[in-house]
Amino acid sequence: MSHSLPDQRWFIAQANLEGVEHLVQSTGLFPLVAQVLLNREIRTLDLAHTYINPETQNLPSPLTEFRDLKLSVDLLAEAIATQDKIIICGDYDADGMTSTALLIRAFTHLGADVDYAIPSRMKEGYGINTRIVEECADAGVGMILTVDNGISAYEPIARAIELGLTVIVTDHHDLPEMLPPADAILNPKLLSPHSPYLGLAGVGVAYILAVSTAQHLGKLQGLTDQLLELYTLGTIADLAPLIGVNRRWLKRGLKKLPQSKLAGVQALMQMSGVSDEQKQVKPDDIGFRLGPRINAVGRIGDPQIVIELLTTDEAGIALERAMQCEQINRQRQILCEQIELEAVQLVEETPIPWKNDRVLVVVHPEWHHGVIGIVASRLVERYGVPVFIGTYEEGDATKIRGSARSIPEFHVFEALEFCRDILGKFGGHQAAGGFSLPSDNLNLFKQRLSQFAHQCLKSEHLKPLVKIDAQANFNQLNTALYQQIDSLQPWGIGNDFPVFWTENVRVTEQRIVGKNHLKVTLAQEDGSQIKAIAWRWSQYFPLPSRLDVAYKLREKYWNGNIDIELEIVGIRLPQINNNGIQKASFQYKGRAYNCSLWQEIDELRIRNEEGKVLSIRRGHRSGLLGMNRETAESVDVTQPHYYQLIKEALAALSV
Repeated sequence: MSHSLPDQRWFIAQANLEGVEHLVQSTGLFPLVAQVLLNREIRTLDLAHTYINPETQNLPSPLTEFRDLKLSVDLLAEAIATQDKIIICGDYDADGMTSTALLIRAFTHLGADVDYAIPSRMKEGYGINTRIVEECADAGVGMILTVDNGISAYEPIARAIELGLTVIVTDHHDLPEMLPPADAILNPKLLSPHSPYLGLAGVGVAYILAVSTAQHLGKLQGLTDQLLELYTLGTIADLAPLIGVNRRWLKRGLKKLPQSKLAGVQALMQMSGVSDEQKQVKPDDIGFRLGPRINAVGRIGDPQIVIELLTTDEAGIALERAMQCEQINRQRQILCEQIELEAVQLVEETPIPWKNDRVLVVVHPEWHHGVIGIVASRLVERYGVPVFIGTYEEGDATKIRGSARSIPEFHVFEALEFCRDILGKFGGHQAAGGFSLPSDNLNLFKQRLSQFAHQCLKSEHLKPLVKIDAQANFNQLNTALYQQIDSLQPWGIGNDFPVFWTENVRVTEQRIVGKNHLKVTLAQEDGSQIKAIAWRWSQYFPLPSRLDVAYKLREKYWNGNIDIELEIVGIRLPQINNNGIQKASFQYKGRAYNCSLWQEIDELRIRNEEGKVLSIRRGHRSGLLGMNRETAESVDVTQPHYYQLIKEALAALSV
């Protein structure tokens, strides 16, 4: 029987035995976990201790990092003292809505006259606009404070300044060529590339502003925990990198959530099944349960539901709003499945030449643009290519609005900048973005994106990437290992959950469970077995009897027992023959090479077209070069030519 397998590229991190041993002795980490830290560029004991216990890091004051923070605090303190009306202009995604709720809670606590405005996703799209500005001016508003938007809104902010409003922009999106003429701008993209605050989402910037203002006014007591919880929800739901200060504050915030004092958070956890007070809330609980319920409302509902959910102190209202979130999220799931099916059909049947274009652009007039970003992410998973997905503006076939999602080698915001002259509004960062354009420009947009993609992508990039930390045997995978990995939460974007791999395993049982998931039992030659789940992989059933498998560890709760099982993220046919020899071919500087890795003796051999062989043992600075071992010469493999050749060989073997 022929088997369909995922078309993936594997990147296996090179083992660092010496570094692992050093970390193991100094920290007590398991060797597999020590290798994971080394792969995250945590190479010194100081960095390792900070990573293990982020609270030990000496943080610079935000006031010294954000140039306009003191000015922003002074402007807010004055507005609060004079009871000037403050309008928070938010966004309709989880980051924007949690940011808005956070500042409403903070400024209400501080005695401000505060309200909020969020643009209509359906009619206006992302970010502050001239309508909001002019309505604020007409209503006698004194200050507009943007959250999670505004850095690219030059014209609306210029209009606000012209009308005499004070404007503070808090945002985290990439910087445009010309900053808006606001009174103050807080954006981590303006900081040093080494700042611990660099990875903040919009809600992180709002958190710093709120805490700094409360400290300035001497009213921080009773406020910190509730703001920290909202920061935690928004940061993880927005897929912000879990590095620097995010790691420190999230570790603290995740501990607070199970005993949350916020009625809305309690209700949301209850509705989504994250309500066991003994259980530590993890990023995945937010990423896959709480976050989608918040995001769904902004995508296809009214953001006011979430703002009320997160700002009310009444349990009845909170439960009602949480139930609305649940209902809207179910509608969102149905919409996403339907649009994904239609998009795949469009790609396959048109067909769209995404491999030649090196980018996939797919547009349909009737899709709901509130959920197409989610579908874009799924298409990236399926095809391993940057995806730009669009639909027509409501009732206007002359305009297209869309979302983009990317792969590591392709920068979405730079791609949109490359198309600036044919677009309307656009914004985003490396991994994702949003855009609008006249329908007449669609073909030119496709051509321009393909031109950009050819500058930064090779054909081998167009496969989903599986990044692997270390090789493991099943007998190493136990509860103690999982608990150590779990103690190092938060894992997530920018600090990926560890992925291990095991070679040449037997598939002893397999079946489809639920709608389209695969449940399997895997075994090694020594008899050790483990159960595994592969989400949304029913299309690959049945799997071949032998596989190399890449996976994450997960806890499985069943009848009061806790077991460890695998969450499969990658499979491939075994790369090693019965003699323990792994083989591959590659090109280097226009020449063809064959290479083999002899596992038993840990030796790499590279053969050129003339039959000359370079052989190297791991950890040695010299190797042998010649037609046979007896007449081979000793060579220094640290020389650039040999070093690069070895790198290419190892890369070929890891694919």
